[in-house]
Amino acid sequence: MTSTLKLVHTADESQIIHFFQESVGQWRSERRYYTLPDGETKEMESIINIRFLEQGCDELRKLAQIHELSESVILVCGAEVNWISTDVLKARTESQGSTLFGALGNTLYRDRGFATSKPVTAKYNFPNTQTLYLRTEYNDSLFEEELKLIGSKYRTRQTIISRAGEQIMIGQYLEKRIV
Repeated sequence: MTSTLKLVHTADESQIIHFFQESVGQWRSERRYYTLPDGETKEMESIINIRFLEQGCDELRKLAQIHELSESVILVCGAEVNWISTDVLKARTESQGSTLFGALGNTLYRDRGFATSKPVTAKYNFPNTQTLYLRTEYNDSLFEEELKLIGSKYRTRQTIISRAGEQIMIGQYLEKRIV
């Protein structure tokens, strides 16, 4: 089935296109996770590479298939994010990987979640033009994330993870553009 690319976007879609384009590059992420209620902390550092995905590209078509979307559905844009994370206190690689994001309407499709390798969706909105808010729910957990662009060289992120209505972890990030 042949489909045409969508040329008119909703306000949210226009903003996510701009946000992903502004996020392209390599970032050094310094973050701290606080486990609640005991307050145990974990410090991590990551190198993150972000690539913008144009509407109609192979990666977005693959992402739509993973989510079993109709062939006539075309994600408006997306991002590929690759990372290598190091536990600062233990000075060892903690994780590395990649994930795909694709947007349509006010839904963000992902090939994997924060705490699962299964595909997930998030609802997103923009409280202002520089701040992306995501709300993702799966496995009886709620992930609320806010990403904020600060000029062209910095981003902040905050993630709050809740289970059964109770907050269990807070992650705070400062990301500095390297390239």
